[in-house]
Amino acid sequence: MRRTLIITSGSAALIAAVLTGGLLLGRTLLRRQAATARRLIGKPLGEEAVRADKKYKKKYGDPLDLLVLGDSIAAGLGAELPKETLGARLATRLAKATQRTVRLRTVAEVGSESSMLAAQLDRLPPSYRPDLAVIVVGGNDVTHRVPVEESVRHLEAAIAALRARGAAVVVGTCPDLGALRRVPQPLRSLGSRASKQLAQAQQRAAVRAGAHAVSLAHVVGPFFITNPDEMFSLDRFHPSAAGYKRTAKALLPSLLSALGGAEELPFGHARPEIKSSDSATDGPRGARYWWFPPIAEGRRWRPTGRGCATRAAGGST
Repeated sequence: MRRTLIITSGSAALIAAVLTGGLLLGRTLLRRQAATARRLIGKPLGEEAVRADKKYKKKYGDPLDLLVLGDSIAAGLGAELPKETLGARLATRLAKATQRTVRLRTVAEVGSESSMLAAQLDRLPPSYRPDLAVIVVGGNDVTHRVPVEESVRHLEAAIAALRARGAAVVVGTCPDLGALRRVPQPLRSLGSRASKQLAQAQQRAAVRAGAHAVSLAHVVGPFFITNPDEMFSLDRFHPSAAGYKRTAKALLPSLLSALGGAEELPFGHARPEIKSSDSATDGPRGARYWWFPPIAEGRRWRPTGRGCATRAAGGST
């Protein structure tokens, strides 16, 4: 019996030593791969995105305020022209769909983590009341190994602050970092798994907090994986003009739904669990929005007063 115990104890010690050595080697390998990835990606685009804030489609009138916050994707890093950024793409598509002028305001910053959303909101004037806010964040949380619970907590706080301003909120969840070909294996697979875990947590938190959520890994991820030369910019890390165009197109259904328009949402989109009647505000700026098909001359997407008993002709809930 004693000999058996000695053998068992020795085996356990050997296994522990092997596992510890394996973990140390694994960590060393991942650190080296991370350093290699940073060197390969570099910063050929700099750290400042082009500014695209302005009014889009002024001819329509009846302005709608769109706020974009988050990280480098939200800021539009990788786009060469202002009109190619994510914010500009969203503003243009939203203006055409609603037949309303869109005033774009971007407070997103390159390199931001979820914890920095509060600072972005603090820069806004207290009187600013966006109709719609879009948040895209998460990639830096993954690369900087921020705990998922911490990231989600900051996201929920940002959604609550935006809804308190009367904004409808759409969250684009963390992209799949497995699409980054310049990141070597196994680091790429670990990054993919971590980004998917964060994205799932972001979606659950967003809809619970009253926001729409769009899984970027599902709605645009396949395009970046199958066509990286077109979808990625020079650094093969941030989207190109084509990548932002595809991303804006994928986000648009939830933007329209957040304003009360789209009844059916495609795969990868999730509605908020909190209904307008349960929220502090009944839609953007305390108004309810009805859908007017833009192809009908003279019709626009416009608010009806809270408590209005008559639905506009041709509208739908």
